[in-house]
Amino acid sequence: MADAKIEIVEFSPHWFEMFEAEKALLQSVISPWLHGSIEHVGSTSVEGLAAKPIIDIMVGVKSLDASQPAIKELEQSGYCYYPYKADVMHWFCKPTPEVRTHHLHLIPFQSPLWKERIQFRDSLRNNPDIAKAYQALKFKLAEAHHEDRERYTREKWPFIKEVLRKYI
Repeated sequence: MADAKIEIVEFSPHWFEMFEAEKALLQSVISPWLHGSIEHVGSTSVEGLAAKPIIDIMVGVKSLDASQPAIKELEQSGYCYYPYKADVMHWFCKPTPEVRTHHLHLIPFQSPLWKERIQFRDSLRNNPDIAKAYQALKFKLAEAHHEDRERYTREKWPFIKEVLRKYI
């Protein structure tokens, strides 16, 4: 899969509107597989936090096996499926891998990964010092690895793990 370059931009309140619009679409497209909630996660879900301008959406499903038919429905609705971390999620981007406005993660509701993502998001929302440090790290990594999305993501993980260990 081709990768879009990493670009961190200042916070936009429009990100919340984009999430709500996509949530409405998703509720109609994948309602048979929805088990739990549809959550805005990632940096665009944190007011004031700079981010890649890509809306990260996490959808609770009963299981990966049970939600397998949703892949076809989502592809017909403009999402591109990619088997990234297929042991813990179904992962999609929209509209193309090269130009992304949305990432979609179908994750078993209340699984360890589900809980971890909610906890990290809420830590950023509730602690401005953590959010500020995370933002600084993101700018630094985006500059160093602007064409290597996997490395950018991997190098954020120690910070995320430390936040989850310390504050949760």
